[in-house]
Amino acid sequence: MIERLKQMLRVEILEVEEEDGKLIVYVPKDQVKIAVGSGGSAVKAAELVLGKKIEIRGK
Repeated sequence: MIERLKQMLRVEILEVEEEDGKLIVYVPKDQVKIAVGSGGSAVKAAELVLGKKIEIRGK
């Protein structure tokens, strides 16, 4: 799943946690904006593909 997220979000993924049915994805702080995408488009697309809510956090 991490490899799939890397492809969809186009950033380095440091860690992924699952909490209450959602994924918390940690990326480098300087890549958070890229991971979220314009208007949240990258995250929304990844949520549709994986079927889970995704939260992006910088680390």
